[in-house]
Amino acid sequence: MSDAPIEITAHGDLSGIDPADWDACACPEAADGGRPFDPFTTYRFLKALEDSGSVGPGSGWQPRYLVAREADQVIAVAPLYAKGHSQGEYIFDHNWAHAYENAGGRYYPKLQMAVPFTPATGRRFLTKPGHETVGISAIVQGAVQIAADNELSSVHITFCTEGEAIAGEQMGLLARVGQQFHWENSNYADFDAFLASLASRKRKNIRKERATANDFVGQVEMLTGDDLQPHHWDAFWRFYQDTGSRKWGTPYLTRSFFEIAQETMRDDMLLALATTDDGPFAGALNFIGRETLYGRYWGCTAHQPCLHFELCYYRAIDFAITHGMKRVEAGAQGEHKLARGYLPVATHSLHWFGDPGFRDAIAKYLQAERDAVDHEIEVLTSYGPFKKEIREEQE
Repeated sequence: MSDAPIEITAHGDLSGIDPADWDACACPEAADGGRPFDPFTTYRFLKALEDSGSVGPGSGWQPRYLVAREADQVIAVAPLYAKGHSQGEYIFDHNWAHAYENAGGRYYPKLQMAVPFTPATGRRFLTKPGHETVGISAIVQGAVQIAADNELSSVHITFCTEGEAIAGEQMGLLARVGQQFHWENSNYADFDAFLASLASRKRKNIRKERATANDFVGQVEMLTGDDLQPHHWDAFWRFYQDTGSRKWGTPYLTRSFFEIAQETMRDDMLLALATTDDGPFAGALNFIGRETLYGRYWGCTAHQPCLHFELCYYRAIDFAITHGMKRVEAGAQGEHKLARGYLPVATHSLHWFGDPGFRDAIAKYLQAERDAVDHEIEVLTSYGPFKKEIREEQE
């Protein structure tokens, strides 16, 4: 390994970063043409957010992408943003912001190392293979230095991997644990084999829900790659706007994001559309990783009982089993997922605060929160829908 000094630069847009350099750090496993483990940190996904105006001026997400170079070689990158609010993060710090500002501080802007609007676990310290230790250290030091130099309150690294959380904690960052519900593939041959692992009552309930969901005059289409056409996004945009206005007040993604994604990411996306002779009336958008299917957005313009469960959960499980994927991550929150085979798992984040007193207070809070989350995961797992002997193995 070279003894050359590490140079850290921050970039306000991706145009100054070579896509090959970025992806060599973000998804080196895809160099052979295969899928990346995490489609959300690829150059093409982040560039679609940027070029569509979903991040950048007026969005509250101002890019400050980090690049670490050693002897003119890019060894690490990170998706870093200056944030003017706490929307679109899914690991909530609103109470921290209120406490900090009530004490006379200025919480915003802060730095957020994350994939905007995406509560999916993945690497945040994107290092080229062989440069993991020095790359992670450089990225952490670079982000903290930017915050300190600009008198920013904090740095937050959200939905990082457990390994990154351990490494960050060893570097003095505060580790936080949260919870999501994921479906795990136990080498099921098909959906019926998955159902066979469930307790009888849960199995019957899922069959009933699926029958109810599909009881309409029409069909469900599962579209990816070249089967996706621009007109499909016209329909999905209507669904996404409806959900976005109800959940967040305004949609996070712009219409042009879907146009760009159609051109650059259609192989990474799976769109489930419920359609009648009058056209699509409901849809769920997933992103496809190498081992994981990521459920992201759902919406509808007409109500069909249980269709949300069918498109978002059961069709996702079907796809994962058929394509030999290890898991389905169906997004943030939602204890209703438990009865449908999605079990609680821990999520991880890291945090740095410039004010020592505030840092100490947050550290105490996080320890109490971690104990509560660990207990909740244990309790919820015990109430899972699986047969008794399988639940005992999971516990």
